[in-house]
Amino acid sequence: MANTKVTRRHKISKRIRGKISGTTERPRLAVFRSNSEIYAQLIDDATGVTVLAFSTRSKGFTRNGNKVEQSKAVGTEIAKLALGKGIENVVFDRGGFLYHGRVKALAEGAREGGLKF
Repeated sequence: MANTKVTRRHKISKRIRGKISGTTERPRLAVFRSNSEIYAQLIDDATGVTVLAFSTRSKGFTRNGNKVEQSKAVGTEIAKLALGKGIENVVFDRGGFLYHGRVKALAEGAREGGLKF
C-alpha cells in the first residue's frame, strides 16, 4: 500500500480510535476536514449511533469569513446543539488530522460554546 497522505491519515486515525471511544454520557466529537468543507459529529460508540452532526454544508449554516472562521462557527454550533440535548462532556477525535488550523479552530469554537474536553 502506497504511503500517501490519505493512507497515513487512516493509520493515525486507527491508532487514535484504539485509545478513545465515545459513550452515551460522553460521546466522541469526530472531525472530518475536506479541502472545502468541515464536518463534526457526536458519536455514541457503545450503541454505534450518531447523536448529532453539523457541518459547513448543513442547512442552518451561513458562510461568512474564511475556512478557519467557518470551522470555529461549526464548533460553536455543534456545542449549542449538544447542550440542547443535555451533552456537555465529549471526547475529541481529530480523525488523524493535525491539531492545527481548521481542526483547532473547530475545537476552540466547541469549547467556547460550552463543551468540555
